[in-house]
Amino acid sequence: MKQLAAPALDAVDAVKCDLAAEALRSSGTLRLPARGSSMLPTILPGDVLTLEQAASEGVSKGDIVLFTRNRRLFAHRVVEKVGESSGMHLITQGDGMALPDPPVTESELLGKVAFILRNGRLILPSPRQRLSERAVSVLVRRFDAAARIVVGLHQIRRALQEQSTPCQS
Repeated sequence: MKQLAAPALDAVDAVKCDLAAEALRSSGTLRLPARGSSMLPTILPGDVLTLEQAASEGVSKGDIVLFTRNRRLFAHRVVEKVGESSGMHLITQGDGMALPDPPVTESELLGKVAFILRNGRLILPSPRQRLSERAVSVLVRRFDAAARIVVGLHQIRRALQEQSTPCQS
């Protein structure tokens, strides 16, 4: 069962969300560390996302977008674009999530992921997952333990890389 965050932490997270959204809107770019497991295996906790400001016209199916909802930030993949009389809406879903999110409105959309920085490597997000990534996504969607295993393996790999990397001055 998921634990609820303390109210003080929620307030701090809400302020961070507001600041990040304002920084992206004003400068056009933002670097943000990823948290959570909703985009496993595409985005891992600790990856640094480089985001570019974008409107729905500049977003395509398969792009990973950043949006705000309830003073929280979400980076999920666009699975569908829906045009309505009230404007364009995006249907998004985390790669590791079983169900899509409620439609994302233009006012909630902040930008899209341009790059992912993981362990010193720059990764261009692909609009489609490779077969191996899709298989891991299915496991993560169905089994909470699979997400914990993927994150744990990533942490072990990161720790081993840090140990083998010589210190530079």
